[in-house]
Amino acid sequence: MIRVALASCRLSRRRPAVAAGTGRPRDSRRDGGATETRRFVSTDVQPTAPASKVALKTSDWERHTHQDQELVKGLGLTSATMLVMGSMIGSGIFIVSAESSMIGSGIFIVSAEISREVASPALLIGAWLITGFLTIVGALTYGELAAMMPRAGGQYVYLRESLGPLWGFLYGWTLFLVIQTGTIAAVGVAFGKFLGIFWPAISSSNWIVHIWKVPKFQIGPMMLGGMDVGLNTQNLTAILVVVALSIINIFGVKTGAIIQNIFTAAKVSALLGLVLFGIFLGRNAQAIAANFGANFWRNAGLGTLHDVGGGVLVSTLTVLAIAQVGSLFSADAWNNVTFTAGEVKNPSRNLPLSLAVGTGVVIALYIACNFIYLTALPLVGNPTGATLLERGIQFAKEDRVATAVMTQMFGSAGGALMAVAIMISGFGCCNGLILSGARVYYAMAKDGLFFRSVARLHPTYKTPAVSLMVQMVWTCVLCISGSYGQLLDYIIFAVLVFYVLTIVGLFVLRRTHPEAERPYKAVGYPILPAIYIVMALFIDIVLLRYKPQFTWPGLFIVLLGIPVYYIWRPRAQTNSVQI
Repeated sequence: MIRVALASCRLSRRRPAVAAGTGRPRDSRRDGGATETRRFVSTDVQPTAPASKVALKTSDWERHTHQDQELVKGLGLTSATMLVMGSMIGSGIFIVSAESSMIGSGIFIVSAEISREVASPALLIGAWLITGFLTIVGALTYGELAAMMPRAGGQYVYLRESLGPLWGFLYGWTLFLVIQTGTIAAVGVAFGKFLGIFWPAISSSNWIVHIWKVPKFQIGPMMLGGMDVGLNTQNLTAILVVVALSIINIFGVKTGAIIQNIFTAAKVSALLGLVLFGIFLGRNAQAIAANFGANFWRNAGLGTLHDVGGGVLVSTLTVLAIAQVGSLFSADAWNNVTFTAGEVKNPSRNLPLSLAVGTGVVIALYIACNFIYLTALPLVGNPTGATLLERGIQFAKEDRVATAVMTQMFGSAGGALMAVAIMISGFGCCNGLILSGARVYYAMAKDGLFFRSVARLHPTYKTPAVSLMVQMVWTCVLCISGSYGQLLDYIIFAVLVFYVLTIVGLFVLRRTHPEAERPYKAVGYPILPAIYIVMALFIDIVLLRYKPQFTWPGLFIVLLGIPVYYIWRPRAQTNSVQI
């Protein structure tokens, strides 16, 4: 490739042959069509860069704007959309730490935490509307990047091409260390937890091997430690789920897609069923009187001050930003479909469309579910209340608002139905995260920024088999360590920062590659992406100020990747020379 580029560069600098003693160009016709060609370096034109580097740069951009040829194109529009929805519904759903922190909540439980913070039905809905706006605008913006660079790795590739390889690596590093693997571990453990409702032997207290109880310790505002390290029947269930799905996904992307489509259809049906049952069976006169009419706007004025703990009072806009921690996490992972872009059929059409349709459907269901909660249970409750109505949304048992609503409608059978829905959701979510995450580490390895063996594909099924196994091993380590809950508590700040950087990258690529083919252009550019950046930065600043225990550790995890990058960098440079 480089040899061809050098040859073309020499041809572009060829000087006409000169007839001896005349100083005039030789007439090729007089020489019988034979023209002497002499190689030389021009004295009047100074090249701006070595020809090899120019050729390599052009070749790289051309390569990065086309799909990976070695991968099987097995994901159509339906499968891509199901991957978006399946990763969102379950990405942050049932991940609750011992302290019942906000991150690790989801659509079925996070509304309890939000309602305690905002103490207003209108602001509860407002928090989800903000989440919906940010999610859909982010998805529409990513659609342009995905259609322009349909490569395995998705967001990692966008950051690498727009802002530089360091930023791509930091995202991939954080994704592997915590975001993807930690979420898989947590959702897997949640699957085991709710399976324990039907088989009590599956429990976090039923230890097979208990290694260590990590003592609690405090660093500034952060309380660390307190987790149990070892193997119990609950995290063993999670490990078995992770191992099984990782192995299944080796047998072709179509196999993984079939599982994803089945379980996503089931969990979307469960959410839709919750909404429909709520409309026709769950309406409660006491809850409607408490939450609607004049009470709907209670504490929702812009001048209202809200207590966020420790006697600290903040404005309505600030408390809405604080409330985004749980709701944004619940709506996260919609970007996972971009990781599999190299295997999507007709990516210029199907990637933007799957992002738009998938996020739109899920956000609509999330907002509808919260209206159902408000029609079934009073928002304000008493933590010592004896009944579901007395505890309300704010103090639903273990924050399981959806379970409380279903129990209110169907009695104890409702709780069992919700446990089944949670297991279906968790299993499907694990599959989507396992399938997509492995493609990022595969792309990093191809760039020389991860173990080179991770770039190997299965010889028959053309799946990143080694990457799937490496992801599986680290996820199992997190399951046994018990640290995934705290790690996820710390990471939503970093996730939001990477979303902002990626959308900033869209502006950069519009300037640095204006001629690039863009089959789809971001809706509302530049206004909507700019609004996203401003809103997301405001949320991050608020979290740094009022939730330091969640934000600074996440920032530290990201920055820890910088020295690691410079350790890997020489291998990446060697890899680029070999291309």
